Amino acid sequence: MARTAAPATSAGAPAGTPPEMSHRQIMEALTGLLAAFFTAILSSTIVANALPTIMSDLHGTQTDFAWVITSALLANAATTPIWGKLADLYNKKVLVQLSIIIFVAGSVMAGLSQTIPLLLGARVIQGVAMGGLTALSQAIIGTMIPPRNRGKYSGYMGAVMAVGTAGGPLLGGFIVDSPLGWRWTFFVCVPLAVVALILLQVTLKISHMRRPAKIDWLGSILLTSGVSLLLIWVSFAGNPAYYDWISWQTAVMVGGGILLLALLVLVESKVEQPIIPLKIISERTTALAILASVAVGVAMFGSSTFLGQYFQVARGASPTEAGLLTLPMIAGNLVGSVVSGQLISRTGKWKGYLIAGSILLIGGLGLSGTLDHTTELWHAGVFTAVLGLGLGMLMQNLVLAVQNTVRASDIGTASASVAFFRSVGGAIGVSVLGAILANRVSELATQGLATAGIPIEGGTAGASMDLAHMPGPVRDIMRAAYGDATAEVFLISAAVAVVALVSVLFIKEKPLRRTVDIQPGAGDKGTTAELATAGR
Repeated sequence: MARTAAPATSAGAPAGTPPEMSHRQIMEALTGLLAAFFTAILSSTIVANALPTIMSDLHGTQTDFAWVITSALLANAATTPIWGKLADLYNKKVLVQLSIIIFVAGSVMAGLSQTIPLLLGARVIQGVAMGGLTALSQAIIGTMIPPRNRGKYSGYMGAVMAVGTAGGPLLGGFIVDSPLGWRWTFFVCVPLAVVALILLQVTLKISHMRRPAKIDWLGSILLTSGVSLLLIWVSFAGNPAYYDWISWQTAVMVGGGILLLALLVLVESKVEQPIIPLKIISERTTALAILASVAVGVAMFGSSTFLGQYFQVARGASPTEAGLLTLPMIAGNLVGSVVSGQLISRTGKWKGYLIAGSILLIGGLGLSGTLDHTTELWHAGVFTAVLGLGLGMLMQNLVLAVQNTVRASDIGTASASVAFFRSVGGAIGVSVLGAILANRVSELATQGLATAGIPIEGGTAGASMDLAHMPGPVRDIMRAAYGDATAEVFLISAAVAVVALVSVLFIKEKPLRRTVDIQPGAGDKGTTAELATAGR
C-alpha cells in the first residue's frame, strides 16, 4: 500500500519536499519518540497515586496536594509554546533529547526532596521538560506524516499515553507499598529516560530545514509571567490562610496578569516570528480547537487528579488498589484513542469523533458526579470508563484537526498552542477544583464532627490528609467528607466540558490532506475527490 501511495503523493510536491516515508520507516523513527513520551506520561501518573503518602510524610495539606500537580502543569503550559517555536527553528531531535536530560534532572531532584518547597521546585523542572516532550512529539509526527495517515499514528501515541497512564498508578502504588518508598516513584523514571535517549539517537532520523532563527524572547517572558501570575492567583484565592477572592492581592495579581497578556498580544502582532502567531490561533479551526482543549484540560487533569485521592482517602484503598481501580478509565482512553485513530485514517472523517468524544466526556463526568463515600466501586468503574472513552476520542484528534489547517513550517507552533491551552486548562482546573474540594471537605467535616459531638480545634476542621494518625471516629468522618466532596469536582468538570462540545460543533470539517505540507493550488475540491476515490 505504501509503495503505491508514495509516488502519488510526491508527484505534485514542490522541490525540496522530503519523500513520503513508508510505514516501517515511520514506526522505526517513532520508537524512541514514543519511549520518551511514555516516560513523561508515566512520571505524571506515577506521582498521582503516591501523593497522599507524600503529603502525609512531608506534612502537606490539600493545597500542597494540588500544587504538586499545578506546579508541573504551570511550567508545562508556560514553556510548551516556547518549545513549539524552537521546533520550527531548530533540530527537533536535539530538542527532544535536551528535554529528556532536563526531565532526568528534575526527577532526581524530586526524589531527593525533603520539604514541600523543594518538591515543588523539582516539579517545575519536570514540567519544563514535559512541555518539550508534549510539543515536540506532536511536531515530529506532523513533520513526517500527512494528516490523512496521521490519525493512525496519533492513535499509537494515544495508546502509549493510555498504557503510561494505566501503568503509572499501578507501578506507583506498588512502589509506595514496597520497602522502596515513594521517593522511587521519581527515581524509577530515570533509567527509562536514559533508554529513551539512546533509542532516539539510534532510531529518529528526520530532516531539518535550516532557517534564520529569531526567537521572540520578549513574548516568551510576557507569556510566562502573565500565565504564571494568573495561575498563582487562582490557586490561593479564597483560601483563608492566604487571601479572599475580592482583596487587594486579587486586584494586583489579576490586574498585573491581564496587563502582561495585553502587552503580549501587542508584541505578538508586531514581531517577525512571534512565540504564538496570532494568524494561526485566530484561524477558525485552531481557535475552536484551543477553546475545546481548555475545557478538555480542566476535565482531564482536574478530575483524574482527584480520582486516586478519592479511592485512597475516601475509600481506604492502598496505593496499589487505587491504581487497579483507575484501570477502567485508562481502558476507555485506550479504546477511544486507538479505535478513533484507525477509523479516521480509514475514512478521512474526524469531526464526528470529536462530537462523540465530547458527549461521552460530559456523560462520564456527570455520572461520576453521583459518587459518594458509599458508592459501589463497580459503579465508579463504569462511570470513569465512559469518561476515559471520551478523553481518548478528543485529545489527539483535536491536535490532528489543527495540524490539517497549517503549513508544515508552522506545525510545531500550532501543535504547541493546542497543548499549551490544554495544560493551562488543566492547571486552572486542578487549582480551582482543589480549592473547592478543600473548602467542601472542611465544611462537611465540621458538620460531621459537630454531629458526633467531637470538639474542633480552632473552630474549623482543616482539610488535613494525614488520616493515618487520626483517631478512628475522626478518620471515618474525614473519609466520608472527602468521598462526598469529590462529587462536586466531577459535576463542575462536566459543566466545563459542555464548552468542548459547543466548540467542536462549530468546527468546520476539512478533508484530511495526503501530503505533509499544504500543496500550492490544492483546494478542498481536489482533496475531497482524492478522499472519495481512496475510500473505495
